[in-house]
Amino acid sequence: MPHSIPSPPPLKGSSQWGVCIEPGTPPNAIARHSTRRFRVVKRRIVRTRGPVDLGLTLGLLQHGGRRDPCVRVLRDEVWRATDTVEGPATTHLQSVGECEVAVRAWGPGAECAIDGVPSLIGADDDPPSLVGVHPLIDELERSLPGLRVGRTGAVMEALVPTVLEQKVIGLEAKRSHVAMVRAAGRRAPSAGSCTPPLFLPPESGWLVRTPSWTFHRWGVERKRARTIQVAASYAHRFRSIDSGVNDVRRRLSALPGVGPWTCNTVATIALGDPDAVPVGDYWVKHIVSNALTGEPRGTDERMLELLEPWRGQRGRVCRLIGAGGPSLPRYGPRLSLRNLAAH
Repeated sequence: MPHSIPSPPPLKGSSQWGVCIEPGTPPNAIARHSTRRFRVVKRRIVRTRGPVDLGLTLGLLQHGGRRDPCVRVLRDEVWRATDTVEGPATTHLQSVGECEVAVRAWGPGAECAIDGVPSLIGADDDPPSLVGVHPLIDELERSLPGLRVGRTGAVMEALVPTVLEQKVIGLEAKRSHVAMVRAAGRRAPSAGSCTPPLFLPPESGWLVRTPSWTFHRWGVERKRARTIQVAASYAHRFRSIDSGVNDVRRRLSALPGVGPWTCNTVATIALGDPDAVPVGDYWVKHIVSNALTGEPRGTDERMLELLEPWRGQRGRVCRLIGAGGPSLPRYGPRLSLRNLAAH
């Protein structure tokens, strides 16, 4: 488990200019560091309706695994770099109580990022009880009360890495995501040594201008590259989700290369849809069937049949099973990684 990165000390006032110096820093380093000014927003406490587990709730945002340049998910804290309507921001969230999260943010979009934290962690998420249908779900709801359904509101930030995950194994998609973000080279706002070296997601214009052979270097073939570039060219249509979940879904589905699995995955992350089921996923149908019936293999139709009693919360049930359900029996060797860049 990566070590926790120290948070900046509390500052007076709603927001101040300042620097964050770790204990033991040499004087000459302090002199150099103090010339780099950054915006520090006053720590805000966000309270939720019920317990919140930051790892379980925001783990979906870490598309590149532990090496994700945009999101760092630790045991009880999360660092996230994102673009807001007011500019880029780096946000630090840390659990300080069962139903409380302390938040700090840096960058031009710091205030906007902090304002979006209640939605991000599902502060008002108040689902109906799931008990009474299946004993496993009853137990998971009791044992994982901190898994909440939140929303980022950032459709493109969810869509691009989701397209990278289409029809490839997880490790391959993670490598492509990390390579793409680092190639874009957008450093996130930093508070110096007090923050990890995060990167912002690639800008839509940069994705549109990037030639296909560059995607090939990242292990992304022409079809997925084309889907990303077409989506990026229509990014302006997804800057706001105020039009409603159904309207955003309709716009997503109109994009070439975006099918039900991609649409539902984005709806889970960006729109906070608790009923979004990843139909078409290679593993989820098997995991759900195995958990609810003991059948080691299933189909999308069988999965939807089993989830029907929880309609309205089917996506939440899938997440509970994925977080605490039984392991799926495996048959045969793992799939091997491809190396498109070598061809």
